Formats: sequence, C-alpha cells, structure tokens
Amino acid sequence: MKAAVIGGGLAGITAAIALARAGDEVTLLEAKPRLGGATMSFTRDGLVVDTGQHVFLRCCTAYRGLLDRLGMTAHAPVQPRFDVTVVAPARRARMRRARVPAPLHMLPALLGYPFLSLAERSRISRAALAFKRLREEDPATDEIRLGDWLAARGQDERTRRVLWDLFSVSSLNVPGDDAALSLAAVVVKTGLLGDADAADIGVPALSLGELHGAAAARLLGKLGATVRLQTKVAAIEPKGDSGFLIRLGAGDGPAADDILLVDAVVLAVPHDQAARLIPPGALPAQTVDGWAGLGAAPIVNVHVIYDRPVMDVPFAAAVDSPVQWVFDRTRISGMHARGDNGQYLAISLSAADEYVNMTVAELRDKFVAALAELFPAARDATVTEFFVTRERRATFRQVPGTARLRPQAATALAGLVLAGSWTDTGWPDTMEGAVRSGLSAVIALRKGTGPTVKQVDPVSELNNSRELTPTEEREVRS
Repeated sequence: MKAAVIGGGLAGITAAIALARAGDEVTLLEAKPRLGGATMSFTRDGLVVDTGQHVFLRCCTAYRGLLDRLGMTAHAPVQPRFDVTVVAPARRARMRRARVPAPLHMLPALLGYPFLSLAERSRISRAALAFKRLREEDPATDEIRLGDWLAARGQDERTRRVLWDLFSVSSLNVPGDDAALSLAAVVVKTGLLGDADAADIGVPALSLGELHGAAAARLLGKLGATVRLQTKVAAIEPKGDSGFLIRLGAGDGPAADDILLVDAVVLAVPHDQAARLIPPGALPAQTVDGWAGLGAAPIVNVHVIYDRPVMDVPFAAAVDSPVQWVFDRTRISGMHARGDNGQYLAISLSAADEYVNMTVAELRDKFVAALAELFPAARDATVTEFFVTRERRATFRQVPGTARLRPQAATALAGLVLAGSWTDTGWPDTMEGAVRSGLSAVIALRKGTGPTVKQVDPVSELNNSRELTPTEEREVRS
C-alpha cells in the first residue's frame, strides 16, 4: 500500500513508523524544516532550545512505546517514584509518593501538604473519592466545569489553586476552574489514583529535536520510508477506487507544485489545518465546521540564564507565584560546552492568555523578580540572557463541551483517516494523546482497507517488546 502521512508531529511520526513497519510504502510530508511538530528544538547563540518544556508520566504507555521504537528510552528517564519539589516565596515542600499500594500511595503527600490548612487537607479525600466514581466517558461529564465540581465537593478557592491546579493546568492548558471535568478526570484517575507508579515523572535528558525529530528521521530512513520536509500540502483529492491525489503547494522545498498518487492518507495536522484540507464527503460539513469550536490555547516559555547556579533541584512546581513550573535546562542546552558556567532555567506557563502578548521587557520584569522570591540565590545572581518562546496554538482549548467536537480517526472515505492529539483519543491534548491518535489512525486504516492488507494489533503496537500491565491491555483492547 502506498500511504501519505501529512504532518510530522508525534501523531504523524507514530503513524508513519507503524505503516512502514508493516511493509507499506510511506511518504511523510512536513511543511516545516524538521520533524517533531510542537516538540522541536532550535539553536540560539550556541544553545539548544526546545520550543516548549514537555514531561510525561509512567502511565503514558503509548508515548513510552514510541520512545522504545525510536531507541530513545534511555534518554527519557522516569523517576523511581513520584517526587516533586513545590516552592513558594520563603517556603518549600516536597510531595513524594509512599511505597505502598494504590490508592494509599499519595495519601501521606496530600495529608502533609503544608500549603493548605489541616481543615483543607482533610477535605481532599472527599474529592478524590468522587473522582474515582466519575464516568469520564459520559457526555454529561464533559459539560461540567472542573472548578464548579470541585467546589461542590468542599474544595475551596485556596485548595483549587495550590493543589488541583498543579496537575490540571499543566495537563489541560486552561485555567483550572475552566477545564472540562471529563479530561480532568482522566488526569486524576489515571495519574494520581491509578497504579501506584502511574504519576512518576519522566523528563527528557536530550533536546526534543534529538529525542523525537532526529530519531524519527533515522528510523524512518531505515524502514525505507520517504520524509519530505518543507513540503506543504495544498489539497487532497479522492480518485474513486484508485486512491487519493495529493497536491503539494508552493513551499520552500523541492516539492513545490508536485503531485502524489497514493492509496491511503493519514491527515495528522492541527484541527484548523485539517478543516482546510479534508476533502468533501469525508465527513459532514457541520462536523468539520464544528472543529473551529475547539479553539486554541497558548503556552509561553520564559528562558532565564544566570551567571551562577540558583536552583538546586532539576525541576519544581510553584504556588503563590506567577511561576508555574520551572526546569533546569543547563546540561540539555549545551550551555557549559560554550564555556558558560551559569545556570539556564526555563519557566513553562500553561493557560498563558495573560502572558502571550506581553513584551519581553514586561515578562522579564515579572519573572526575574518572581524567581528571586522563590530561589534566594537568584537575588544576588546576574541575568546574562533572557528570551521568550510562544506557542499561540499549543493545544485546543480543553473546556466543557469539546468532547463532542473531537472526531474519531475513521472518515467516510475509505483510505482517509485523521490523527492528532485533538482527535477523540480519550486523553487530553498531550504527547500521549498524539501518539495514541497515530496508532488509532493506522488501526482505522487497516479496518477500512479489506482483508488482504496486513492487520495491526493495537496491543502489540503499544507493547513494542515490553509487557503491558493487565490494566493497560484491557484499556487498549476496549
């Protein structure tokens, strides 16, 4: 089968690898000069800079399976157990899971959380138990705001800001109170209330460009796939029983004004681009028009380089501060290789509507001062470099009512499927969701191409030479 995968983010990479491993003739088309989508890197004054700081959890089985296939598992280590330093002005705490079975594993960390009063801590279990009973797949659950639901279960403003927001804002990229309850339930039930080790955090030890884009290009080359960068797709035209004609637009690369004829297409681009490219008849017009309702939510990353070390942990979450999460990127960036003995910190700001249009000077005034409040050593250090990266359309806006707008992988046109973390993966718009969507797209493609085409087992695709837990296998099978 000749297959075109349009879009070189994690969804497209995943689909292209799965198809190529099955022996198909694959062409991956990407408009940018490198693979990786929202998880790319660039160089700036001798530094390797990621477009955004990304982490994952041990429960992200599909994403970890992709790392296995890319040969990158060793470069994305996972904590032995969940362990997060939480900092505030003049105060810090450590949240660490206990070595006991779920669901008791998080209880000591929550009951000893010093940023809440004893009365507030005592009410946390009420919400946790209510999360366990939620049916996140129920359409009614998706119509409820997380903040309203938590407040009705005794979680006051303070508790929502300094506890629940730590997990929901970074996962869902919307203010905590505004998030869809259905997606928040996936985060809490899978990560915090699932298996005892589910929330253990993985932080890449390589730049995202190396971890994803460069590794994917190498693997796809070994599998015989063709990767065409700087190649824009202008149109997808069904050709009856003979597949699809892909018109390539006037991009910057050698593929300008070219044409491809393929048997199958995986459309793995953001929802606004997919709406422009999907051919008539693939889905009802009102469905495609409805994708606009998914909207877009920004992420801003603030990069601060000091002349000396100021933070003594690899990453930290912050409360009572405009800082949300901050990461030490000194080693990954190659900063010391250029002869600089300072420290490079990156602040990741999710749900960043209030920051995305601020000037660099305004952001510098705000966040250099905020870091000095959190880390006393920063008060005497000199900021040698300061810059900002902005992802204006980092994710769709994961608010109530969006579940019904997220499409399945299959379309009405046999041979045309959708992928992307915005599609109906059952997960939030994350790296895990993106990889799951790529696998779902290939599975849907196989189901629609007849019995003579080699079938793909979703469990074996996620497994990739490691055993899934019984819980994971039941989830994938369902």
